[in-house]
Amino acid sequence: MKFDVAITIGLKEGMLDPEARAIRHALSNLGFSTESLATARVFQVSLEAQDRDEAYARAEEMCARLLANP
Repeated sequence: MKFDVAITIGLKEGMLDPEARAIRHALSNLGFSTESLATARVFQVSLEAQDRDEAYARAEEMCARLLANP
């Protein structure tokens, strides 16, 4: 069965996010007030798996082995 998985990778809490800071500043200049803003990467993955649990496990393994930096 084919599953489409969205994997979102963000920075760890406490890490500097200069891109988000610049975007937040630009939004402020345009008149938009924000409490906070963070950037993240989203990976859209299509994969074959027997069921949802297996698809989730495979996505977690992808993160652990390559996509995320622990």
